[in-house]
Amino acid sequence: MDDRKPDHLKTVPPSLTAAIRRARVEAAEQNEAVADLREAEIARLQLLEEAIQPVLDQTPPGVDLFDAGIAYGERPRLFIDMIGFVEMGHDRRTYRFLQDTRHGRLLIAESERIERVVAAIANYIGRRLVERERALASDWRSKDVQAGAAAEPADSAPAPRSRLARAADIFSFGILVLGAMTFCLLVGVAGYAIWDFWGRALWPAAWFGPPPF
Repeated sequence: MDDRKPDHLKTVPPSLTAAIRRARVEAAEQNEAVADLREAEIARLQLLEEAIQPVLDQTPPGVDLFDAGIAYGERPRLFIDMIGFVEMGHDRRTYRFLQDTRHGRLLIAESERIERVVAAIANYIGRRLVERERALASDWRSKDVQAGAAAEPADSAPAPRSRLARAADIFSFGILVLGAMTFCLLVGVAGYAIWDFWGRALWPAAWFGPPPF
């Protein structure tokens, strides 16, 4: 009868490995020893690692963002990638899915139910894949812009100036120089006129002697 059911309604074969890990968790919770509780933490993380493996198997080939694995340190953690990981809460039963960001550590999901954490991890993997696609597209656009900028000088080189334009530039420069010389001459004449009319009369001859000219 089970063969006639759709694929999503068929019974999932039981996992002996998962059953052994659940038995370890139950035994550790009954003993309440520190070593046993740590073993229970690791067993829960192993159960989660096994549950998310079908999700990781669906990632596109060649994508090396995700490398799920448990870090057996003082605080066991299941890393999804370099910045996302799952650890157990203080009650050693609650899964806490966290992500390290530039603004600090972000709590993405927290639940005792493993299926909710798996769903949160699946959503996280989807977002990371979209971010990767956008980053690759941005790199391609920047390369196209750089290539266009490099080709622009050859395509839009300035045309050589004609002889008439160069002659006009020389004439403008001559007019500028002549105007400057005329201005200096007028300033000199005005200064001499002021000296001739008022400077000689106001010159303090008692202190400095006769005028210089």
